[in-house]
Amino acid sequence: MSLEAIAQAQLDAYNAQDLDAHCAHFADDVVVATLNGEVARSGIEAYRAFYAKTFADFPGNQAKLLNRIVVGANVIDHEHVDRGNGEPPFQVAAIYTFKGGKIARVDFAR
Repeated sequence: MSLEAIAQAQLDAYNAQDLDAHCAHFADDVVVATLNGEVARSGIEAYRAFYAKTFADFPGNQAKLLNRIVVGANVIDHEHVDRGNGEPPFQVAAIYTFKGGKIARVDFAR
C-alpha cells in the first residue's frame, strides 16, 4: 500500500469515525505534536483515547482533503475540518511521517 493510500485510508476511517480502522494505520509509538511545538500525545493508547473522545464529542465531525503532497516518507495533507456542531470550520495541515508502513508521527499546523 502506498503512503498516499495509507493517508487516505486513515482519513476515510476518521470521517467514518471508525476508531479501530483509523488507529490501525498508526504505529504503536506514534507521536502527535504541533508543528515546531510540544508533543500533545505519545503512544497508540493515548492516541486512541483522544480520538475516542473526539468522535464522541463531535459525531458530525468531517475533514475534507483540500490538497495532498507526498515527499519521501512524508505525506502532507491540507484539510478543511467541520466539527458539525455549529462552530466555525477551520483548516489544518497534517504532516504524517511514516516508518515501516505506519504513521509514526503527526505534526499539525493550524
